[in-house]
Amino acid sequence: MAKEAMKKQRMNNSLSEIYQALFLHYGDLQWWPAKTPYEVMVGAILTQNTAWTNVEKAIGQFEDDLTPERIHHLPLEKLQDLIRPSGFYKQKSQYLKVLTEWFMSYDCDVKRIQNLPLSDVRKELLGVHGVGNETADSILLYAFHFPTFVVDAYTMRLFKRYPLDAGKTYVQVKKFIESRIPADVLVYNRFHALIVQNGKEHCKKKALCEGCPLEGSCKKCFD
Repeated sequence: MAKEAMKKQRMNNSLSEIYQALFLHYGDLQWWPAKTPYEVMVGAILTQNTAWTNVEKAIGQFEDDLTPERIHHLPLEKLQDLIRPSGFYKQKSQYLKVLTEWFMSYDCDVKRIQNLPLSDVRKELLGVHGVGNETADSILLYAFHFPTFVVDAYTMRLFKRYPLDAGKTYVQVKKFIESRIPADVLVYNRFHALIVQNGKEHCKKKALCEGCPLEGSCKKCFD
């Protein structure tokens, strides 16, 4: 039991060290870049399998008129034309339609959704066609401000390299983090954003360790 406690404490310390090092280097990145909670929801769908720059192009096509009502009433073909820059536009147009229907079933009332248990809302979102774990958690954290951690490819790569024995699946890594970092919307928001930013600049598929804020402590540095 003592060994397990010590191991858990080391893991806790490692997570804290990663967070502090990244935050010192990058600061508060002010994520998610969106004007409304609904725009976050749309972005969470559009960013699937594409770069954020393509999402920005697609959202720009709406010319500041991105509302649930507009998406709901737009003919599918017109919606596909608007979101074409994000790729996979035929699939994503269908995903947006059903996600919008889900949101409208709550009268697009963010506070009404926030008053529900996190587990219930997450379960509902995962039942929406086109919404997987990462998309659901992105919507929950960034649109509705629920304390749920978003795991993505950058997170999996960093923890594998660092290394942290966080698990191999989305759910395992999510549970690992949430069991060691107290539920806090701001911290979860910042930590995920910092991991993504570092993944874009340094912890790429081919790591660029020089200048990385985790240089010297990450196992990858010594490979």
